[in-house]
Amino acid sequence: MTSETETPFDELPEVLFRDAEGPGLIVCEHASNWIPARYNRLGLDSLALDSHAAWDPGARDIAVKLSRRLHSPMVAARVSRLVYDCNRPPEDKSAIPHSSETIAVPGNRNLDVAGRRERTQSVYQPFCDAVESVIDERRAAGRATVLITVHSFTPLWFGMPRETHIGILHDEDSRMADAMLARASALPNRIVGRNDPYGAADGVTHSLRRYGLKHGLANVMIEIRNDLLRSEDDRIGIVEELLFLLRPALAEMRSDVRLHETCSSTSSTDGDC
Repeated sequence: MTSETETPFDELPEVLFRDAEGPGLIVCEHASNWIPARYNRLGLDSLALDSHAAWDPGARDIAVKLSRRLHSPMVAARVSRLVYDCNRPPEDKSAIPHSSETIAVPGNRNLDVAGRRERTQSVYQPFCDAVESVIDERRAAGRATVLITVHSFTPLWFGMPRETHIGILHDEDSRMADAMLARASALPNRIVGRNDPYGAADGVTHSLRRYGLKHGLANVMIEIRNDLLRSEDDRIGIVEELLFLLRPALAEMRSDVRLHETCSSTSSTDGDC
């Protein structure tokens, strides 16, 4: 077992295409359902660990594909959100949930202060550090950055069907969401909603605030219903639809003076400025 300040390498966040020069930073907080051995599966069976309670099925693959197509870096959590939800601040009780929908999480009950601190330091803090370091490196290189977080959601919640196919979520900064939603009606047979099935009032925009608003970066959170992500062909198709929404929005953000504050203070003449 590691000390409070040391995280095993295989638990550290996954960072891909770190030096990519595209306009985005793709973040996937719920990419994995893996639980390190020291947590004893949190007392859960395989059915629970394979369910949406433990992760966002399909989200990592979408994030990787978007990262490649947009030539942009990606940061993804390697540890299940049931150990620590990296889209929640430490003071939020749901960062280490006692239950998810109808699934109880025995290993998260009666967790003492030291136990919460260990998870915060071994899972959440390294994730924050990874995202922040990519942002800092891009700023130092004079690259404008738009934060794009990628999630999936279950089509049934407490037995109630969700009609939305793709949710475009925002917090105080709605620029990216507005630009994407302006094109959404052109997607055939798709129901695309604003702040649906969740919104800022539900506490799901922590990453947008922690990395986007904090640094003055345009930002957006994408939610995809996970029954649309079952096969590779499904995921390829969804990526094309997201690119249809994202590319014009990113171009619009690149022309935004606020996005170019860093570039305007440099003498760089490359394509990023």
